[in-house]
Amino acid sequence: MNTVALRELIQQAQAHEARTGHLAQQLSAHLERLHPTIQLPDSDANGVLTRFVEAYVEQVPDVLDAANSVAREAGIEAHIKPVLKVAEHFFLSPPQLIEGHQGLDALLDEAYLAHRLVEEVNDRYIAHLGQPLIPLDTTVANLIAHQLIGETFANQLDEAVHHALEGLLDEAVFQQSSVQAYRAQLSAPQTVAAWRNWPCLSRQLGVELGLPG
Repeated sequence: MNTVALRELIQQAQAHEARTGHLAQQLSAHLERLHPTIQLPDSDANGVLTRFVEAYVEQVPDVLDAANSVAREAGIEAHIKPVLKVAEHFFLSPPQLIEGHQGLDALLDEAYLAHRLVEEVNDRYIAHLGQPLIPLDTTVANLIAHQLIGETFANQLDEAVHHALEGLLDEAVFQQSSVQAYRAQLSAPQTVAAWRNWPCLSRQLGVELGLPG
């Protein structure tokens, strides 16, 4: 995993944001048009939303490193590393549909691709093994990011994720002994403890989804 390069890209985007305030301006302009299910605190709503995007982006290399480490320790690196490399590739060589975006605005799109890829992998593990590969719930954070990106474009990114996963993690993968052995480890205390550094991102930052009143 070349997450060092990912971290460098993120630092460059953060420096760009510090100079320009581009993302904060974009979010401020769209604040009143956000989907009513996105619930923000009354004070500093734009600041909270900006920090959410920054943390959502920053989380990607940490999650990929941790997932790679857990997969290696569990003996299933050969099955998981190709998927993680796809998520890494989204950052280092993003799809053409992201062209024209810059700074944290662009990395929000790329982080969404990476987080959605992990979410899809988790869904497949739950379907086959009854447990996620990565005990990290980014579902709400991904839904919020989906709304920030915009329905039409986010749906295109979702299609890119599904296309990237074609041919990976097919039925045969889940029948292999190494994957079946990992099933027992998923609920082991040490595995659970390894993921406690990643509580629900949206709740941690004060952004929630809820039914509009």
